Amino acid sequence: MSKKNVLIMGAAGRDFHNFNVYYRDNEDYNVVAFTATQIPNIDGREYPAELAGKLYPNGIKIYEESKMIDLIKEFDVHEVVFSYSDVPFEYVMTKASMVNAAGVSFRLLGGAETQIKSTKPVISVLAVRTGCGKSQTSRKLVKILREAGKKVVAIRHPMPYGDLVKQKVQRFATLEDLKTHECTIEEIEEYEPHIALGGIIYAGVDYEAILREAEKEADIILWDGGNNDMSFYKSDLTFTVVDPHRPGHELYYYPGNTSLRMADVAVVNKIDSADAEDILEVIHNIREVNPNAQIIEGASPLNVDDLSVIKGKRVLVVEDGPTLTHGEMTYGAGTVAAEKYGATEIIDPRPYTVKSITETFEKYPNIGILLPAMGYGEQQMKDLEETINKVDCDSVVIGTPIDLGRILKINKPNTRVQYELQEIGSVTLESVLKEKGII
Repeated sequence: MSKKNVLIMGAAGRDFHNFNVYYRDNEDYNVVAFTATQIPNIDGREYPAELAGKLYPNGIKIYEESKMIDLIKEFDVHEVVFSYSDVPFEYVMTKASMVNAAGVSFRLLGGAETQIKSTKPVISVLAVRTGCGKSQTSRKLVKILREAGKKVVAIRHPMPYGDLVKQKVQRFATLEDLKTHECTIEEIEEYEPHIALGGIIYAGVDYEAILREAEKEADIILWDGGNNDMSFYKSDLTFTVVDPHRPGHELYYYPGNTSLRMADVAVVNKIDSADAEDILEVIHNIREVNPNAQIIEGASPLNVDDLSVIKGKRVLVVEDGPTLTHGEMTYGAGTVAAEKYGATEIIDPRPYTVKSITETFEKYPNIGILLPAMGYGEQQMKDLEETINKVDCDSVVIGTPIDLGRILKINKPNTRVQYELQEIGSVTLESVLKEKGII
């Protein structure tokens, strides 16, 4: 029986994981190419031979997704595997229709085929969309577990935008580790908060190798998910965060709806700033698709470092990049803080953008008057810095999970907006952990 030629559609994360755990040593398949989208500057690379295994001594090339139909013909592809996240159902099925029309099967790999079993208990934190509040949920879980005497090691969904061989297994325990691994803004946003709490977080490319290293220093593994993806590990307890600012999205985005159906606990976040009818809608939807899930309601109270930078000022608001781009949010913590604490105007950055930041607004025109903190590489970080410094404003409100003022040289007064999870009601993260016998 001849091998099936496979093309994997991805965005530098789930695609590599699916390859590693299902296809890398599988003699029944021949992965002929990856395609890339969502993340800038990742097409044109290749998945290196050092990571691809004995069946792929020359590595595997990565192409722009727009070339997919041509690649199907060129490589006589039999099967296309969709392997990225945070997209509407309509988007997924449009891709499936394109693939099927080209005469080829379209596949979505499930948990049984892609989740690795740990020797330690695994708690997973997922979400139905990017920007729901996974990170603050993860941080609070780590804090509760550590206070209960548990050694917790977090493992983050992949963001391998650099040298894939060097990024095979990455361990972050100090701020210096962020420099050593030449992290982008997107990576720092996820790793630094764990480091600031005195924790350890792993990430990289090969998630079985990562898990085995993390197990050496952990009582409990915490999967800190990315976008709205499923966990890479078989989980003992799964929390899925739902956002009432985007009611209905929990039903119609892939694989966020899958993540909700897998949840033991659904966390309805941001109820302090959401409309009551939207909160009720998402709770109704949770109960419709996963009636057995416990529900935790939570707020995200803001903490602003310096209110004087906002009050009475014309401000530029910088929000988390992915949340505004493929997350489709039109506001974030910085916007809420600017409006709550008396900014006279939020300045539109679009007349001042340069290079890759301009391209981001062209690709995602619905961002509006907020500036996404794009920083997928050194040049884009420079473009972001130049854009911020060109904007005609009094000050900058930073609503990203990290202090951009520490990374970029900002020529104006700026302040950081931080937020943490605050559960409302008797069902809390801690009560669930106690009920499950984890603490």
